[in-house]
Amino acid sequence: MAMWRLRLSPSPAALGEETQRSAGSWFGGAAATCPGAELALDHPRGSEAKLEVGREEKWNHADLVHCGEADSASTNSIIGADEEEEGPQICRVCGDKATGYHFNVMTCEGCKGFFRRAMKRNARPRCPFRKGTCEITQKTRRQCQACRLRKCLESGMRKEMIMSDAAVEQRRALIRRKKRERIETQPPGAKGLTEEQQMMIRELTTAQMNTFDSTFIHFKNFRLPDVLSSGRQIPEPLQIQSREEAAKWRKIREDLCSVKLSLQLRGEDGSIWNYKPPADNGGKEIFSLLPHIADVSTYMFKGIINFAKVISYFRELPIEDQISLLKGAAFELCQLRFNTVFNAETRTWECGRLSYCVEDPAGGFQQLLLEPVLKFHYMLKKLQLHKEEYVLMQAISLFSPDRPGVVQRLVVDQLQERFAMTLKAYIEFNRPQPAHRFLFLKIMAILTELRSLSAEHTQQLLRIHDVHPFATPLMQELFSTTNG
Repeated sequence: MAMWRLRLSPSPAALGEETQRSAGSWFGGAAATCPGAELALDHPRGSEAKLEVGREEKWNHADLVHCGEADSASTNSIIGADEEEEGPQICRVCGDKATGYHFNVMTCEGCKGFFRRAMKRNARPRCPFRKGTCEITQKTRRQCQACRLRKCLESGMRKEMIMSDAAVEQRRALIRRKKRERIETQPPGAKGLTEEQQMMIRELTTAQMNTFDSTFIHFKNFRLPDVLSSGRQIPEPLQIQSREEAAKWRKIREDLCSVKLSLQLRGEDGSIWNYKPPADNGGKEIFSLLPHIADVSTYMFKGIINFAKVISYFRELPIEDQISLLKGAAFELCQLRFNTVFNAETRTWECGRLSYCVEDPAGGFQQLLLEPVLKFHYMLKKLQLHKEEYVLMQAISLFSPDRPGVVQRLVVDQLQERFAMTLKAYIEFNRPQPAHRFLFLKIMAILTELRSLSAEHTQQLLRIHDVHPFATPLMQELFSTTNG
């Protein structure tokens, strides 16, 4: 097993086998339980089938131009069918291993070069042994130039087939131009990639483009947080607490401390609405943010589900495995997409008309949830990834064979390996070396960190939801939460 392969611990118990089996309502099309159920996973032969890129489609490798010494008018490496049947070809002059037809005769590279030099110098060598019948072999060919040249001519090598220096340079220029044209006509990032790898990247980038709008233009009808006044009461369910409920509330406060996340909304008329949490409100401001967090998370999750549905490799899996993979990877893919709109200098996620800013990272994000998320975004943004690398990361995360409930683990494992190898090949051929020689390993390490972050985040959401239900039906399906 290659050193970079992901072998991570399963998601937390909240995403266990039992909840996987019970989670089919939203994905399976329970329109009555969740608005937007039109995004439910379709059967591979269903209405989305027209988007499928057929796995059976044939992709031919680009034609390669093989060029040797550009000094012969004939092709160097063509061997006749009748001669090919005789086994390895030998030089007709010295008996060495032949490389092809040169100047009309099957010869080795040495005799080809010797004949060319002798003809260009117009040399008339004499046999030093005064016999003119020296035996020319691989070992003796350097001992008598006269007899070697004689045997070249007797074998049928022809002077008129030697190209002039101008013709040689012209042919070499043509070869360089053809090579340059092939490189220029390749799509961006295709250098060094196989046709299958190029196809995988094209399919992923198209899926990303069609299912994720970084301007968030379609994110509408969301709830905004209430501005808490000093006299505002905590949510009704928490006003009368049992000892157990009070303990849960204390745990949430210990985890979150005071969440300092501000929000800015730019109106279509140019107006600006700002929300900033109170300086010290005992952690109660988290409840004001929850409805909006639920809305933006649900919007992102819908796009991620559509992203997966467009990928042909995903649609070919059983519906049960599709659900299991999405449930396990939803948060991870959400964070990968959010990173593309993260501004590390201002600590702001710029989502179209909405902006989310970390007000006080030192004081407000030291605990389990938000501080690790912020650290993750800084680490990933620092790598300055290409869009191709982002989508390949999403595919590697999505096709994780060790998600709870996955049945065809071997198939998913092989798909993950193919996406990982494609990412590695892309980096090797499109990133300057050796400056980026560790980029692939860094990306895989970040994906491992993201896996742990997802488990912690899920547990945190479950604790909050247990005290104060806020999740949408889709979030409940993905995180296996229950109402009440």
